[in-house]
Amino acid sequence: MAHPVVAPVLTPQLAQEIAGDTTDIIGFNVLITDRDGIVIGSGERARVGTFHEASIDVVRTQRSATHNAAEAHQMRGVRPGITLPIVIGDTAVGTVGITGSPVQVRRFGLVVKRQTEILLQESGLLRSRLVREQALDELVRDIAHFSADLGEPDLVAYRAAELGYDLGGWRIAVVVDISAPSGGGAHPAPADPDDAVEPTLRLSVLGTIRALVAGPDDIAAAMPSNRFVVLHRVRPAGASSGDSRAEGERESCARLVDQIGRRHGLDAVVGIGTPAATIAGLHDSYQDASTAARLGRRLPGRPAVNTIDELRIHQLLAATGQQPRNRFVDALTARLRAESDWPALRETVLTWCDSGFNLVRAANALQIHRNTMVYRLKRISRLTDRPLGDHRATLALYLACLAEQLD
Repeated sequence: MAHPVVAPVLTPQLAQEIAGDTTDIIGFNVLITDRDGIVIGSGERARVGTFHEASIDVVRTQRSATHNAAEAHQMRGVRPGITLPIVIGDTAVGTVGITGSPVQVRRFGLVVKRQTEILLQESGLLRSRLVREQALDELVRDIAHFSADLGEPDLVAYRAAELGYDLGGWRIAVVVDISAPSGGGAHPAPADPDDAVEPTLRLSVLGTIRALVAGPDDIAAAMPSNRFVVLHRVRPAGASSGDSRAEGERESCARLVDQIGRRHGLDAVVGIGTPAATIAGLHDSYQDASTAARLGRRLPGRPAVNTIDELRIHQLLAATGQQPRNRFVDALTARLRAESDWPALRETVLTWCDSGFNLVRAANALQIHRNTMVYRLKRISRLTDRPLGDHRATLALYLACLAEQLD
């Protein structure tokens, strides 16, 4: 997989950190210069910004040099000691000098030089990873906000290919929303959208997501508002049944939710979209997964992992304007909601319909006696002036109960 290469940069901040720490360890002053011989880090901070003449020849030749008191006196800004080139690849990016008797400091020279080069290379690798993470975040945002009318799918696919990913195959969007536990329900939402989890913790959560649900061909990235997205590579449609594929996704995501709680002390809700093989389709899959996560957090009694296929009706109702939805709910459930046992009556309607209008299955699901189920249905029919034998009327009431749950 391709990784963007970022050349190591010897910044003043990094140079000062290395020089200060190394000076404390070895007991001799360490200074670091850039390619032009300007001191950018030193255990003696007064030397920062001064010119170190010996470094010019060391950079040019890439060979170390020692200077006794007499030799140092002849050069500008130089004290007795040793100066060594900092070499990355084939390029000298600066020098590291150790002040003291050449005989005493020579034994530290190669160690300090090598340690400085290692730290500089690690800094470059870190910057490379940060650049790559930023590129992945931008790629996922491009897909999330893609417009079939205005977007250029070939450009998005090209950017993905530069990062080592092929968007030509089938993928499914998985959205993970996290929040700090508040004790306010099964999946409490953050009190404020701006109440973001701190960056280090977000990176740690992203690492957990990649370890548990993201394979080598999957794209996993962090989004704003405590959201993470995985564009998971799946088999082509028809290669396996949709039900088994969704069940496999659900199981891995359920383990992820558990581990986010155990490792990071955070609540997580997961939404799963539908498979797609185009950029526009991936955009829709992301939108569906986002909706499934949002509704899963919003609806009472929902599990932590929800697929959009389970919530299509809720998605449609949520897309309806608030006022029309309220009027619809009031028209069909006003008298029911006035009853003290309204939650039980609502659950009866929902379970009755979900059970295919089968009394035995509905009673078993509610864990009540069949006669209690019959009694409740008669009450509901009387209070709504709608015979429950009329399935069209019952379905309308079912939709009203679902809509009431949304609010």
